[in-house]
Amino acid sequence: MGSYFQLLGFVVIGIVLFYFGYNLFWGFGARGRSSGGRKKGQNDDSEGEAGMPRTCPVCSIKLLHGERVKSSAFPAMGKADRLMYINGCPHCLDGERPRVCPVCGSHLNFDESLVARLFDKPGRSHVHVLGCSKCRGFKPSPSTPVR
Repeated sequence: MGSYFQLLGFVVIGIVLFYFGYNLFWGFGARGRSSGGRKKGQNDDSEGEAGMPRTCPVCSIKLLHGERVKSSAFPAMGKADRLMYINGCPHCLDGERPRVCPVCGSHLNFDESLVARLFDKPGRSHVHVLGCSKCRGFKPSPSTPVR
């Protein structure tokens, strides 16, 4: 009778170890990855939180590897920060997703952009969104370079 309880204990421990091992290598790590490109209109867990890394500040979509936000940063004028205009990612610039200002909540047209401060730090950069061209009270010139 004692050997049955010992065998049952080993089976339970094996199942628990298998569960944690599976989630460690395949379950938890695979949630943020995508095997292919995002299809138009696809909405499978693609909504990100504002301010999180790899998230578009204009439409709040999680960006895949290789997707970039179109922006233009201007030279520093003796300070640690630089002025920056953020136009958006390929999804909100193509019209797939609504363009919304994270500060005032107004919908942006395609000729409007976000105004931000870019802080260059060794090894990485930090962007602080100040608002859109509506809530900041000016409209950027159409000759603003986009990179």
